Amino acid sequence: MANVSEYIKESYIELTQKVTWPTWRELQSSAVLVLIAAIIIAMLIFGMDQVIGLLLNKFYSSL
Repeated sequence: MANVSEYIKESYIELTQKVTWPTWRELQSSAVLVLIAAIIIAMLIFGMDQVIGLLLNKFYSSL
């Protein structure tokens, strides 16, 4: 049980004294960057899905 309490104490010290937390401005800019990247990736996947669907429809309609 002493190991668990020691772990919790060390974790608290590390989170409060050793971790560098981002500022609100840095957090916002990172969130915007992630949102833009997610939208771009979603659009690429959507485009690939549409092209593959079109090709498969043409293939199966020609059979």
